[in-house]
Amino acid sequence: MEARAHAKMMRISSRKVKLVIDLIRGKSTAEAFAILAHTPKAASPMIEKLLHSAVANAEHNYDMDVENLYVKEIYVGEGPTLKRIRPRAKGSASRIMKRTSHTTIVVAEKA
Repeated sequence: MEARAHAKMMRISSRKVKLVIDLIRGKSTAEAFAILAHTPKAASPMIEKLLHSAVANAEHNYDMDVENLYVKEIYVGEGPTLKRIRPRAKGSASRIMKRTSHTTIVVAEKA
């Protein structure tokens, strides 16, 4: 039995999120929360919130024991890119790419 949580359209690039999710993959949820609390990256609070959601889903929907949960899968994909324009010299413009990402966490009970 496993529970999952998704975060779509997160306003951070998937490259930055991958640095954080690689730290907690395969860890117990208690250890993952400790790692996320002490990781000084912009994606850490977003991933922590998503992990809270996955744990709550496991507890509420599937009656799993919160103490025995671990991060079975965690992955991130690229979302749509918001394209913006910044004025530059001599009347020209340059493109600003505001990237988004979709993240999924799957938690399961240890056997």
